[in-house]
Formats: sequence, structure tokens, C-alpha cells
Amino acid sequence: MGVHKMSVDRVIDASAERVFAHATNVESWPDVVPAIDKVELLTPGPVRVGTRFRETRTMMGKAATEEMEFLVLEAPHQYVLGAESHGCRYRTSFALTPEGESTRLTMTFQSEPLTKTAKVMSFLMKPFMKKLLNLCAKDLDAIKAHIESDAA
Repeated sequence: MGVHKMSVDRVIDASAERVFAHATNVESWPDVVPAIDKVELLTPGPVRVGTRFRETRTMMGKAATEEMEFLVLEAPHQYVLGAESHGCRYRTSFALTPEGESTRLTMTFQSEPLTKTAKVMSFLMKPFMKKLLNLCAKDLDAIKAHIESDAA
């Protein structure tokens, strides 16, 4: 089994600079995305390439905590989060594309099994990928709603 990749996007009625600023404000994520319960910054200072954090979110009724890192941070065009867990390498890329007065935010989630066990589990988890795509879409819906609200 190779790399699994899926993408979802939303057009947000805001500039790429505004979307980027809100989307990379790690500490606000629990207030913006309902599935995220807690974020703990592990790297002091402003968010930059190399910033590490622990995110706890509820997925399918269970809390899951992952340690992640900003691998790419190119305002206001893109950022990439990475993690390694359970024998897999995960990358979540966010691309921001201006569309007139709005911005298309595209999230691409990629998983690559690194161990034999992860490769077997990856095959067995294929039906789960559609559900994961729906969860990613809900995250983007929450980000869009937050940025387009008066509170953002």
C-alpha cells in the first residue's frame, strides 16, 4: 500500500492574508473548530517553521492526541503540518488561492504507511477515508464560518 491522499476546499469571503492569519493561529483552533478540544504549544514564541504542538480532538466519539509540526509556512500562500504516529507519516497541506475578493482554502491530507503493520492497517482502513474526508470538510466549514463572522 502506498500513499493515501485526499483534498477538500472551501471559498472564504476574505483576503488570503486574513485567512492565513486566522488559519495559522494555533491557540485559537479549539475555539474555532468544534472537533478540536485542546492545543498545547510545545515551541515557545510565534508560529514558524519548526513550531511543534499537541492537538487533542474528538474523532468518532474518542479523544485522540497527536504531536504535529509546521513544516512549511509561507504567508499568505501555504502551510504544511506534519506528524508521525502509529507507523505512518502524515502531512496536511493548506493552499490559499485568491479568487477575486475571496480565497480558496484547499486542505490536502496525505498518509504514508511506514511499517508492515501500518501497511496492512492502511488497506483495512480504506473505507474510513471517506469519513475522514467529511471530517476535514467540517473543519474547513468551521474555519470559513469563523473568518466570515463579525467576531473574526
